[in-house]
Amino acid sequence: MTAKRGEQVAIFITGGARSGKSGFAEAYAMKLAKQGVYIATSQSWDDEMKARTARHRLDREKSQYPWQTIEEPFELAGLLRKLEEQHSAAGGERTAVLVDCLTLWLTNWLLRLDKGTDGELDVNDYEDLHAEIEKLIEAVAAYSGPLLLVTNEVGSGIVPAYPLGRRFRDEAGRLNRKLAAICGEAYLVVAGLPLDLKKHAFQLEED
Repeated sequence: MTAKRGEQVAIFITGGARSGKSGFAEAYAMKLAKQGVYIATSQSWDDEMKARTARHRLDREKSQYPWQTIEEPFELAGLLRKLEEQHSAAGGERTAVLVDCLTLWLTNWLLRLDKGTDGELDVNDYEDLHAEIEKLIEAVAAYSGPLLLVTNEVGSGIVPAYPLGRRFRDEAGRLNRKLAAICGEAYLVVAGLPLDLKKHAFQLEED
């Protein structure tokens, strides 16, 4: 399924580092709506990250596409619900909403809940994390689009050597699976080439 301008659909976009997934997501958003909301989940911890964020913002400005940038490292589900209410009330052509990226959002929550325990989260911490993930899943499922979700494919590399890294890899994989299942479209971007996952996915026949 390929979305058309104005069609309401959530779009899942994954890929490795520097695969071109963000560029593909931005270009696709421009095809779906005349303006967009860019939700940045990153936090600028150091000068390198600040410079990277500023460069990405400048690139969007050069595109001459009317992006509204919103920085939201944690309360993504609440923001999507708010945008859904605003866009539904306004009527007319919908604005494309692009979230970049979900693995940074997940990292933010893991670090918040970690409390210096190096990944050894207790039961309550796991419950809090999974509650946030479920709130996000519900917000995506309820969003009437167009909504583009960018995430990293992190399960193809080596097993991380530290507990928090292993926890991140596992939780990111589970998050990606849940989101891909509820999105109308899913793409894997490799070396700048987007592959339509749902179109080529093997389906087990029902008995």
